[in-house]
Amino acid sequence: MAMAGAQVAEIIKSNARSASDTGSPEVQVALLTARINELTPHFKQHLKDHHGRRGLLKLVNQRKRLLAYLKDKDAERYTALIGKLGLRK
Repeated sequence: MAMAGAQVAEIIKSNARSASDTGSPEVQVALLTARINELTPHFKQHLKDHHGRRGLLKLVNQRKRLLAYLKDKDAERYTALIGKLGLRK
């Protein structure tokens, strides 16, 4: 259930701050969001997959920590990112 390399490259390209950026918080949050969105339908169908759900919760919490870091460091980048990804209402 891993994402295709082309899909990962597209996410990195659309969220990178510079041409060679692959590790900025924006890119990491975008990749985690894509993985979370990809896994969510699986857990709607397989309600008793508790081991997989633990992995999903780890991804959600990692994204939460990265967003908190970004919010503390640069609030403008944080608001732009959550608006782009549609994370908060």
